[in-house]
Amino acid sequence: MFAVLINKVSLQVTIEAVIGGSVVLPCSAEHDLTLQDTEVHWRDKDSKIVFDIIKGKDTVAEQDPQYKNRAETFPDEYLRGNFSLKLNNLQHTDTGKFSCFTTPSNEQKTIQLIINESTAEKGNKSTEQENQGPKTQSVWMMIFICVFLLLASIVLSVAYFMFKWRNRAQAASEGTVTNF
Repeated sequence: MFAVLINKVSLQVTIEAVIGGSVVLPCSAEHDLTLQDTEVHWRDKDSKIVFDIIKGKDTVAEQDPQYKNRAETFPDEYLRGNFSLKLNNLQHTDTGKFSCFTTPSNEQKTIQLIINESTAEKGNKSTEQENQGPKTQSVWMMIFICVFLLLASIVLSVAYFMFKWRNRAQAASEGTVTNF
């Protein structure tokens, strides 16, 4: 009884991908399996048939139409126990749980797929808005530095001329005149 419970362990992984892109949903058998005795069933959140592998052969005869020409596996990896599924041309409707069930070992892997908008679909507007903050800060910093340098130059120039004027006035009162 205890061994049966261990074989029915279900693991869940969360994967994020972008709409229009591709994603590999991982599934590997933890136990040594012979392909002649092995069945792998990929199902979506609504229990629709995404992909079946029966005795080492891809079986898509009963595949749900929404996965036709979008789901593929890696047959060269079957002997290594890798039954991962590649899902192409991702759509918003692909969001949700996918399950990979392997028999006779009764292993189940659950993958939570999250589909995000691609950055191209969001458009350049959001990218410009994201980047606008640092650029705006840089522009204001440059303006502040320029204004500060201009004011410092004016203050120093006024101080210099006042110093010279005072020296000149003092020299005139003593009877000597100096040129700038």
